[in-house]
Amino acid sequence: MLDEARADLLAAWSETSYRMQALRDNPDCARQEFETLLKDKNPGLQAQLSFDLNEDVAAPYVKSRKARPKVAILREQGVNGEVEMAAAFHKAGFEAVDVHMSDILAGRVTLKNFKGLAACGGFSYGDVLGAGGGWAASILHNARARDQFEAFFKRDDSFALGVCNGCQMMSRLAPVIPGAEDWPRFERNLSEQFEARFVMVEVQETPSILFDGMAGSRMPIVVAHGEGRAEFASKAARKRAEVCLRYVDNRGRKTETYPLNPNGSPEGISGLTTADGRFTIMMPHPERVFRAIQHS
Repeated sequence: MLDEARADLLAAWSETSYRMQALRDNPDCARQEFETLLKDKNPGLQAQLSFDLNEDVAAPYVKSRKARPKVAILREQGVNGEVEMAAAFHKAGFEAVDVHMSDILAGRVTLKNFKGLAACGGFSYGDVLGAGGGWAASILHNARARDQFEAFFKRDDSFALGVCNGCQMMSRLAPVIPGAEDWPRFERNLSEQFEARFVMVEVQETPSILFDGMAGSRMPIVVAHGEGRAEFASKAARKRAEVCLRYVDNRGRKTETYPLNPNGSPEGISGLTTADGRFTIMMPHPERVFRAIQHS
């Protein structure tokens, strides 16, 4: 009869993989992951929500206005998350419109016709130009595009969401986004690897219009990025920044431990917003888990 502790058996099974990982990746991250595996009584992934998951918050607005606000589902070469993003915004009561950056650069589409903008995730420019850096450069260094985006951000009736590559791109647009002065840039993961995982996050109390009524909620969510570590210009900027989402461990504590925090962002920072809450960026992918059937 076999009588061994689960943690001891798991350690024996996983140690070879851990040793290989420590040689290939960041050894500190490999050690943290190995030690996390061995902890007993881990409650695991879970959802603790401060809102009613089944409430259709869009219904009264769509019914009263008899029209869905238009949101531009923005993509660039290599982006692959636009279909899920459009589906999520449609379910939330918006009219989702596919907009490629080439449409804006060529003048075929103007952002003045949209209330919202969602910059999607994926692999813009094949991730070879510093993640969303190349995407942002195509806006900042093109007069027509820069004017379009600046005018959109300066309106008082617009909002925007940036996810993954879109988050990286919008963080580089901070100079033209009112209230984004303290946003970080997103640099290479401490693990030195692309991270595709299911992790826990907690919604913070902020003005973000997209997280209204969700503060305190903890839930599992997908991450898929190689450059998601928030790097602030200074400690003062990090203190001032409006953090709307954090990585937490399975007991709800903000964490910098890998892989619960997949990129090494300080204080578990995974999403930020502006002081007025209209512009929000995050590395995790909410559009990939807005239906239960999507959850692994």
